[in-house]
Order: sequence, then C-alpha cells, then structure tokens
Amino acid sequence: MDLDRARTDWLEQGFVMLPGYLPREVLAPALAELELMFPTAAGFHEGTDPRRERFLGDEFAGIDTFPFASTEVSLLPVHRLLTDLARGLLGSDDIRLYGAEAWAKYTGAADYDQELHRDYLNHTVLVPSSAPEFRQVEMFVFLDDVPEDLGPPHLVPTTETKDAPATPNWFSAKASPGSERQRGRFHAARPDWYEREVSAAGPAGTVIAFEQGTFHRGTGMTRPGGARYSMHLNYRRADAEWGQRVGWAVRSHEAAWYRFVSRATPSQLELVGFPPAGHPYWTAETRAGMTLRYPGLDVSHWA
Repeated sequence: MDLDRARTDWLEQGFVMLPGYLPREVLAPALAELELMFPTAAGFHEGTDPRRERFLGDEFAGIDTFPFASTEVSLLPVHRLLTDLARGLLGSDDIRLYGAEAWAKYTGAADYDQELHRDYLNHTVLVPSSAPEFRQVEMFVFLDDVPEDLGPPHLVPTTETKDAPATPNWFSAKASPGSERQRGRFHAARPDWYEREVSAAGPAGTVIAFEQGTFHRGTGMTRPGGARYSMHLNYRRADAEWGQRVGWAVRSHEAAWYRFVSRATPSQLELVGFPPAGHPYWTAETRAGMTLRYPGLDVSHWA
C-alpha cells in the first residue's frame, strides 16, 4: 500500500477506502473467537442464542468496548498494519489509541439507517480542525464481507462539505417546513449531499479511514438472515490531548485488560498510555509494582 497516496486522499477528501487491507490470516484468530462476543447469524435469527434480546430495538446495542472478551479481537486495534496506517495518516510516530469498539448488526434487529453526521461531538472537547497536525483518524474495519445489502457506511467527500460550519452536525435527506427548528440547532437538511455520498461496501479486511470532520452515515441492512461484524477504531497524535472517547484506566481492572496486557508488546502498550522505555516513570519501584499487578508481563524492556 502506498501510504503517501493514502494520506493525500485522506487529507484532500476526508477519507480513504482500502478494500481487503487486512489479509485473511490477520483476521482469522479474531474471527475464531468472535462467538465469545456476539451471536452468529444463525444463532440470532433462529433464536437459539440467549444473547439475542440484547441487540433488539437499538442500533448501538451491538457495540462492545475494548478490551474485549476475545483477546484476539483486543489485539487487532494495535496490529502493526493498522497502527502503521494511523501513523502514516497522522504524520507522527507517537500516536495513541483513544477508542476501540467491535460492533455486531443483524438484519431486522434495529433500524441502522442514519442521517449524515460527523463524529466529533463525542470524540473531542473541541471542534474539528483542517490542519493536518490536529486531525484525528477513525477507522471502520470489516471483519467479514460487507456488500451493499449488509449496510456499509456511506461517506461524503470533504470537497463537497468543506464550508460546513461546526453546527449543524446532523443532516437529513429531506427538508420539511419547521423540522430543523423543532429538532434544534444541531439538525438541518442537505439532500444534495446524499446524492454525492460514496458507498464503502467491501470485502472482509476492508479499512475505511476518515477524519472526524467527515460526514458519513450507517445504512440499513436488507439481506434476509444477515449479520455483519466490524470494528470502529480511533487514533490521534499523542499530544492531541483534547481527542478523547474513553479513559482506559476505567477498564484496566477487568480480566480482559489483564489478558490483553499479557499478550501485547511494549510498543503496543504505548498506544494505550504505557510510558516508553527510558521515561522517568520507570524505576525499580514501578517495575516491581508492575510485576505484581501484571504477573504475565515481562518488565525487562523498561529496565
């Protein structure tokens, strides 16, 4: 993959689509453990999986947040292919993973068709900046094939929306008298943007990288008995501290976190906030404490 070309597309149009970017052998360990997290298509639609009720009625009910019950799925957001892509797009080697979700959707479980919107309202305490050094990168990662009838995201190139102010943030496909006033200052209508949106349908391993100022939306699922599994990953430069989605410490005493730490490399742990080797945090005292907290962790890297 040409990282320079990908970065140019990302900067100029707000997104880049990379069909099949993650090879099957990278996805295979995660797919083998996916049932630890979600029902299969058959388990959901035939009603044999007792977890089925969780996914009904709410388009966001199928989201699990890192760290996951599957350690192999937890290791995907810190995989070299994805972090190299994030570093290339952000133009920095010093980056952080600031959000990671896995998402299962099932035909008929909920209405997954969304309005065009930007994600910045829950990704930063500020507003999007067009300056490359202040952008944040989001990625949709397809764990299986996502053709058009399984609800791929649609995106609008920022060349079409570059003059959009910070608000409104949600835009409907149809305008109706008084509707925007009733829904508040964050909603409006731009039917012309829907005519220019691009489908991100693609095979398993596809990565759609976009920035938080890019308008996009989820689309409805129509395939009978359908299911789709994907991830939503978020990266930023280390010094862009205003880019926030979750604080990892709140999850760091869960069993899934300890399993992740025992499997991750030191460079992967830096993505979630571990200080690098040579940082003054690392002393005999803190290394001894880390050995007690994480018995599976080799602290010799930080000696």
